[in-house]
Amino acid sequence: MTAPIQTSANAASGAVASGKAFGASAASATAGASGAAAANPASAASGAAVSAGVSASAPAAAVVERPLTHFRTLPVSVKVNGEIVGPTDVPAGLMMIDFLHEYLHLTGSRLGCGQGICHACVVIVDKPDGTSEEVRTCITGANFFHGKTIRTIEGHAKRNEAGEVVELSPIQQKFLEHFSFQCGYCTPGFVNAATVLIERLKRQPIGKDQVEQTITEALNDHICRCTGYVRYYEAVKEVVMTTPGLVKEAA
Repeated sequence: MTAPIQTSANAASGAVASGKAFGASAASATAGASGAAAANPASAASGAAVSAGVSASAPAAAVVERPLTHFRTLPVSVKVNGEIVGPTDVPAGLMMIDFLHEYLHLTGSRLGCGQGICHACVVIVDKPDGTSEEVRTCITGANFFHGKTIRTIEGHAKRNEAGEVVELSPIQQKFLEHFSFQCGYCTPGFVNAATVLIERLKRQPIGKDQVEQTITEALNDHICRCTGYVRYYEAVKEVVMTTPGLVKEAA
């Protein structure tokens, strides 16, 4: 079969037909747009503006500020080294080590591991019954200490009216004499642990045969990165053995 031959007449006829079809389609679209404009003048105006290349003006949406974090605060009032502090509103999740450092400027307690393992951050909590215990401040919120009495490393030495240190505690003095520490980062924790031990032995003396084990148990949780354990133990043992009333002949 032979393909149809495209002649000038045929081409012209096709063009005219296409033109008629396009014209009819355009007319239909125009009529539809006109009808829509008549039904919604505002929409028509907006469309006209967009067609002209001009952005239609619309009222700006109200800006709502949304802070990334909302802090719920709780009051903290605590007796620190003999002085009442607060009440102070602090974020509910604030750790006690941060409260000591940033609010009270007591930076002697050390932030070591941040996970409650090394015990460099401990403070002494004094209970109403006269007993005391160590509490880790890197994993304990400041609000836990509300209404409590605590001692930090800054509270052990005796000071004059000007705030100058005039006498170290027995534990502090023996640590110096035995050269117990190197970098000293863990020392505040060891001082507090040994202090709690000495105070406990004043209430409950132990036999001589229990001294080694008792000191080991008291200091066992404290980590010294410089491996100065032996001298710490020796210093504490000297305090225990030379302080009257801490050790008895037999258990």
